[in-house]
Amino acid sequence: MKITRIQAVPLSFRVPEGQNVTLGIGRAVKRDAVLVRVETDEGIVGWGEAHHGRAPGAVARLIDSTISELALGMDALDTVGVWQKIYRMQLSSHGMGYAAVMALSGLDMALWDIRGKALNLPLYRLLGGGPRAAKAYAGGISLGYQEPSSLAEEAQQYVDQGYRAVKLRVGDTPANDIARVRAVRKALGDEIEILTDANTGYSLDDARRVMPAFEECGVGWLEEPFPAQDYRDYKIAAGFARVPLAAGENHFTRFEFTRLLEDNAVRFAQPDVSKTGGVTEIMRIAAMCSAWKVTVNPHTLLTGINMAACIHVLAAVDNPGYFEGDVAHHNPFRDHLGGKPYELNAEGRVAPLEGPGIGIDVDEDFIAAHPLIDGPCYV
Repeated sequence: MKITRIQAVPLSFRVPEGQNVTLGIGRAVKRDAVLVRVETDEGIVGWGEAHHGRAPGAVARLIDSTISELALGMDALDTVGVWQKIYRMQLSSHGMGYAAVMALSGLDMALWDIRGKALNLPLYRLLGGGPRAAKAYAGGISLGYQEPSSLAEEAQQYVDQGYRAVKLRVGDTPANDIARVRAVRKALGDEIEILTDANTGYSLDDARRVMPAFEECGVGWLEEPFPAQDYRDYKIAAGFARVPLAAGENHFTRFEFTRLLEDNAVRFAQPDVSKTGGVTEIMRIAAMCSAWKVTVNPHTLLTGINMAACIHVLAAVDNPGYFEGDVAHHNPFRDHLGGKPYELNAEGRVAPLEGPGIGIDVDEDFIAAHPLIDGPCYV
């Protein structure tokens, strides 16, 4: 089965006024995504998702102008061969670095979607998994900077929906962050897991101030207190308290995860299947993490394609952690792109879709109605 066409589809929607969540990377004003559509000579079409990298037009152009030329005519079922060719010719020499990895991620996901459709099997079966449900936390663009009492009310809403864990956005000021975490802990009690995400907004001094208080509140992890490449800061901060560190959504390919694991500072790995190299690469990363007794907790955010793919991966690894449930009130990329990517069960868990491939039947009319909007998605 040969690859005959590869097309990138950047799309956007405005966040309705009044639903703009503020977090460490700014105030969300729109949402972007880059879908990758792959056609074959047998008529099977696969869909993947490349992270937009805050430059969806550029990532899409890279796919259309370069990545596609490297993969056209190759065997659509040879995911390792396609991955290795693009890595060798685009990433490891003088390519565009992280943008190229994002582009490759979308292509790789689409090829796995094609493989599943060709064999009439869901992705988790292709990866050697079973229909195992993964625990989920309430995350996405939610639970941001607001008054502690208001934040506690929002968190309670998600618990009422069935989530047994919530993730709060920190990285504001140490005092504000501590007040918010304490308010949510008081409101939810001790049975609900509280996770935190600083979106790289802390200095070492900030982390030193907040981590003992987070430990007192029983926080399950502190995610990305520092930028991904600040390996030394992660190693230092790991000793500030017994709150484990989480990171990985901004680490690309197994080569960056190698150092993350060897430094032994991060206890929860969070690769993003749309960033780190697609399904092929995230399974390699999961195997590495398994050897270090580190769980895989995929970062997810944008469309139902990424969300569904993450759950398939969690159902196929021996070290599954949390699935990040997107509880944003308004996300048509989640709700209307091609059917619901997941359902939360009574135990606060999510199971993989049973349709062939990733299991999302993309509505191309919906895509046409959401063209790319230029400009930043956070301000």
